[in-house]
Amino acid sequence: MSTPSPTAAVLIIGDEVLSGRTQDTNLNTIARFLGALGIDLLEARTVGDRTAQIVDSLNALRTTYDYVFTTGGIGPTHDDITADAVANAFGVALPEHPDAVAILEKRYGPGEFNAARRRMARVPEGGSLIANPVTDAPGFQIGNVFVMAGAPRIMTAMLEDVAPRLRTGAIVHARTVQVSGVGEGTIAEMLGAAAKANRALSYGSYPFGHGSVGEIGTNLVIRGRDAAAVDAAVDSLMADLAAAGIEARVITA
Repeated sequence: MSTPSPTAAVLIIGDEVLSGRTQDTNLNTIARFLGALGIDLLEARTVGDRTAQIVDSLNALRTTYDYVFTTGGIGPTHDDITADAVANAFGVALPEHPDAVAILEKRYGPGEFNAARRRMARVPEGGSLIANPVTDAPGFQIGNVFVMAGAPRIMTAMLEDVAPRLRTGAIVHARTVQVSGVGEGTIAEMLGAAAKANRALSYGSYPFGHGSVGEIGTNLVIRGRDAAAVDAAVDSLMADLAAAGIEARVITA
């Protein structure tokens, strides 16, 4: 019997995301990162800079999934409260981490490492640092929770230090069949039957061109951990579409 693939959730933190001032791209980056490692991302939440909301969400997610990744709220300003909330969720103190202090002292030099910047050296007791090769200010890991910066360039760089700490799973293979000239309602019954016959695979339907001038169609995506089974399902679906007189082509392999 195969071991189930690890599961994960993402917690995006920041009033600026909820207000629309900042467009989040970190979720997409993390999803692709986890997919390449065979880790199933099953949930994502976005919360504001409110301690109780962060604590409640984090405790719910970390007890449900193997890994939780948070982004945002670990900078030097008063509204950067993620470290405080994570410490609260775990019920531990929030001291300055000596290695983080050393990193930031070197970064800022004499007289520049002020009280605001020292906030970035605080790590919940028992936590370990996540390297930040962009601006040096580290993230941290405590238990199954990885706390990272909100700035996309920094967060992406931090993932390099996170990757070796994760248990990987079987990679999900995906192939896309593009159907031209018809909407998804035309092929819904056919797709549903295929999904019912292949319950180990995931079938998705994504229409394009609706409400606009030009070609309409639907992208049908088949996903699964058994590459041979995915290939066989694609071949079967292509045959069914051809028999129904519907034009289709495989656009990804």
